[in-house]
Amino acid sequence: MRRAIDFLKWRKGATIDWGIVFCVLILAIVGIMSIYVAADNDTSGGAVYRQVISQFVWYVIGAVVVYLVMQMDAEQLWKVAPYVYGASLFLMFAVVIFYSRSYYISTGARSWFAIGPFTFQPSEIAKPAYVLMMGRVITTHNSMYPKHTAKSDWKLIGKMVLWLLPLIVSLTLQNDFGTSLVFCAIFAGLVLVSGITWRIIIPSVTIVGAIGGAALWMVTSNFGRSILTMVGFQSYQFDRVDTWLHPEQDTTNQGYQLWQSIKAVGSGGLTGTGFNHSNVYVPVRESDMIFTVIGENFGFIGSIALVAIYMLLIYLMIRVIFETRNEFYAYLSTGVVMMILFHVFENIGMNIGLLPLTGIPLPFVSAGGSSLLGNLIGIGIILSMRYHEDRS
Repeated sequence: MRRAIDFLKWRKGATIDWGIVFCVLILAIVGIMSIYVAADNDTSGGAVYRQVISQFVWYVIGAVVVYLVMQMDAEQLWKVAPYVYGASLFLMFAVVIFYSRSYYISTGARSWFAIGPFTFQPSEIAKPAYVLMMGRVITTHNSMYPKHTAKSDWKLIGKMVLWLLPLIVSLTLQNDFGTSLVFCAIFAGLVLVSGITWRIIIPSVTIVGAIGGAALWMVTSNFGRSILTMVGFQSYQFDRVDTWLHPEQDTTNQGYQLWQSIKAVGSGGLTGTGFNHSNVYVPVRESDMIFTVIGENFGFIGSIALVAIYMLLIYLMIRVIFETRNEFYAYLSTGVVMMILFHVFENIGMNIGLLPLTGIPLPFVSAGGSSLLGNLIGIGIILSMRYHEDRS
């Protein structure tokens, strides 16, 4: 009885950002419909409904997780940050040893645990855990150094790199370059809002741009590739670059997936072929290539509508940054925004051939429980800010 009374009190005093909830709900509906189309054109019979039901169950589990995370205020999130980061880091290194052999054969990455039919990718949960830890690190540093100087800013950058480095090392051992880019995007976003002087940021961005240009030259030249091979790069990583730059030259092997993806999106035209009318086969369509379903079935108009929903969601989350009166919350929301924004940018980019294939799922739409759970934890953090800020 007391729990029921406490729940009613929560309902009475709560202020939930229903705009964020609405956007995620729409994306979930789009995801269920798209997974059904992808599965129906790839399998038959009960396998289609098993995939749809499995994803729906993950949405339900994710909704419960969002509710639980939303109950945690800034103080509680602050306290649990080191523990969830440590636990996720432990799992990140454990999966290098106890990875799923079948997933490794099909993907070339040691990123999944597998227990019977259940699979789990710890790097997806590590993303919001890293955001929590970085929020605590930056807030603590800025309280120690209220006046920013070049020396204190370099100390902050050093601290942030030290917390990022173990994750990058574990992802390198897993052969998961795409997820490494997500963590780097979160890192970059937090650097921009942490108060670090532009006298450090501008030269750093220039240097990173130069390194990126040099890296692009190295992966596209024979001499550069020979150097990268000596430092640990794998042939499949070079294949992905070749596939990205010239998908039409190898449409039966490495470039097949990207070439089929481009054909599927292009065949949708302005208004699409209609729901569940797919004429182009795309491998792994229900997860990484889910955007091709929207592009083919609903065309350019449907694709733009999906992007508009994502932009609305990003706007609503950014609004929380400006409205919150808690520095720790501001860093958390920035990290979550960067995490989701990079996923959207990279996934859609690789589906239409603008970016190389990296195995990045489309948030709240692609099939996969680990990815969905990680993104919903981020949404729970954002809703926690609004809920506890309004209550205070």
